[in-house]
Amino acid sequence: MAPASFIVPAIVPAEMAGEIGSPGWLLAAWSACRCPDHRRGALLWRTLGNDAPRRWDVCVLARSLFPLWGFLYGWLLSVIETGTIAAVAVACARFTGVLWPSIAEDKYLVAPIHISTRYAVSLSSAQLFAIAVIALLTMSNTLGPSQKLEL
Repeated sequence: MAPASFIVPAIVPAEMAGEIGSPGWLLAAWSACRCPDHRRGALLWRTLGNDAPRRWDVCVLARSLFPLWGFLYGWLLSVIETGTIAAVAVACARFTGVLWPSIAEDKYLVAPIHISTRYAVSLSSAQLFAIAVIALLTMSNTLGPSQKLEL
């Protein structure tokens, strides 16, 4: 999912920057961790694309070349995609809260209801916004790339 690759990595470096304290060390740490991953991924998909150029579906491609790994990838894709959508929704809610301060994690629509000594249920404006983003992304993914989602 493309938005996650642009939105979600912005949260972790912001937290890392607070811990590291130096832009140079932050860039060095990020480059050391991310560059090998991107290079390995690009080489893998180039190789797989050369092996089966007409197959565009990642799960079908992986299953045809590596049956067990294709099955596991397809099964885990549901977990990975839902986690990505949730991360994008939380990031979107946090960044929207910068533009509109009324969307914040401490602005409760439903005050915390304590169920036990360590657990409470609540609903903040940021959580409601994230739920709306999840619904929008789920609807967009359900329609697929061939149909246009009009707002």
